[in-house]
Amino acid sequence: MSVVAIILALLIEQWRPLGEHKGVSSTLAAWAGSLERSFNGGAREHGLTAWLVAVLPPVAISILLHALLSAANWLLALAFDIAVLYLTLGFRQFSHYFTDIQLALKSGDIDRARVLLDQWRGASGVVRTREEVVRLSIEEALLAAHRHVFGVLLWYLIFPGPSGAILYRLAAYLAARWRNLGGFARFAEQAFHVLEWPAVRLTAAAFALVGDFENTVYCWRTQARTWPDPDAGVLLAAGAGAMGVRLGMPVQEMDGLQPRPELGVGEEADGPFLDTTVGMLWRALVLWVAVLAGAAIVAHSSRFWS
Repeated sequence: MSVVAIILALLIEQWRPLGEHKGVSSTLAAWAGSLERSFNGGAREHGLTAWLVAVLPPVAISILLHALLSAANWLLALAFDIAVLYLTLGFRQFSHYFTDIQLALKSGDIDRARVLLDQWRGASGVVRTREEVVRLSIEEALLAAHRHVFGVLLWYLIFPGPSGAILYRLAAYLAARWRNLGGFARFAEQAFHVLEWPAVRLTAAAFALVGDFENTVYCWRTQARTWPDPDAGVLLAAGAGAMGVRLGMPVQEMDGLQPRPELGVGEEADGPFLDTTVGMLWRALVLWVAVLAGAAIVAHSSRFWS
């Protein structure tokens, strides 16, 4: 049932994407803001309490509801899984920025591409070169695809019902939302790291299998640890190696030059690599679904013959 729910959720999301689904985003923002006001005393234990209050109830409710629906009718449980996956995963939740940047660059409108990149990453006020726009867009796409698709899929498969998808997306949201709140944010960051550790490595392995295997492994082993965020470093180094493009490198931000290390091998980022990124992400997704479908068929056959 898990594979069927994943495939149907992805198909529905392609047919009728939710976009940024502002209703869900505004509800999450209001809930997180309320927890910050109620619990933020600047200490890690305050953040721990707020995180548990934010995450455990929806995860527990989803487990209970899925169990009740499964007992009543498996089709109801399947519909519930599809609905939650529709809200938590999908390329189309972030890809409009990437697609619009692609179109702007292909038409030669570098100013519009800069504006779109600033909207996606957060306004920087920095005038970027074409190469920087492409490079930063690829980095954002790799991270967003992992956090909206591959990471969600892994934890959906591990936990009962759709509770893993809810857990992962809430953990990612709270870690990003609270990252500048000092001690209050520490537990959210640690919890998300625990969830990310296996997820980014499976995503990186998928990149290796659908891209340049040797370069992916080389960049993963030698470059990932140099990135400020080790989890993102694994993902970006592997993606850059798989595509044969150079990512990372210092960039100018509002608070000064950010001394980022170079990731990947090969050519400088340019327009065609945007198409390469899309192709690699789709191949990795097809690989994941094919492996899951194969595992489900083997499991079903084993039960049939036993």
